[in-house]
Amino acid sequence: MMPETIQEPEKLLTPSEVAAIFRVDPKTVTRWAKVGKLSSIRTLGGHRRFREAEVQALLANAQNQNA
Repeated sequence: MMPETIQEPEKLLTPSEVAAIFRVDPKTVTRWAKVGKLSSIRTLGGHRRFREAEVQALLANAQNQNA
């Protein structure tokens, strides 16, 4: 029997945290989620959360296009 590996929960970011990373307004991040540029998860309270790994990938992609 193999021991179970405990996965760390993925880090979720708020729109404000994502906005700070991209240096944009939080409303811009919400707009990106609405048009599908960035997928979001809804909390029980209806707030959006974004996967950190996906945000970092989008940031890397944006930096590569600007280089």
